[in-house]
Amino acid sequence: MNCRRHPGATERLGAVAVEFAIVLPIFLTTVAGLIELTRAYDVQNLLETGAREGARFAAMDRSGMLQEGQTSNQKLIQDVTNLMTSSGLQASDVQVDIRDFADPTQPFDLDDPANDLALFEVEVSVPFSAVSLTPISPDNDYTMSASITFRNGKATLSQ
Repeated sequence: MNCRRHPGATERLGAVAVEFAIVLPIFLTTVAGLIELTRAYDVQNLLETGAREGARFAAMDRSGMLQEGQTSNQKLIQDVTNLMTSSGLQASDVQVDIRDFADPTQPFDLDDPANDLALFEVEVSVPFSAVSLTPISPDNDYTMSASITFRNGKATLSQ
C-alpha cells in the first residue's frame, strides 16, 4: 500500500509543533494555578473547621475532659493543633489565639468564672508559605486565618 502525503503536509506538521509550543506553557501554568488555588481553598476550609471545633469544645461542659493540670485554653489549643497536623500542616506553623470578643487585644481565660456566658473569639492561622505547593518569597507571604465567635456557655450534653 502506497501512502502519499498531500502537498504541503510537512509544512502543516511544523505549524502543529509551533502551536503546541505556544499552548503548552499556558496550559501548564493554568493547571498549576488551579492546583495551588485548590490547596488554598482546602486549607481555608480546614482553618474554619479548626476554629469552629475549638470554639464548640469551649462552649461545652468541660468537666472530665481535661487532663490533670491542664487548662481549657491549653486543651483547645492542643485539640485544634492536633486537627491541623492530622491534615498535613506542621504544628510549628499553626497559631491558635483565644481572645476576648469585647476587647480583641486581650486574651480570654475560658476557666475564669467571671467569663461565664461571655463572648470569646477563636482564631486559627497559618502562613501561606507553609501550605503553598510553590515557593513563596518572604516579601509576598501572608497569613491565612479563620475565626469564630462563641459564648463561654458550658452547655451540658443531652442524651
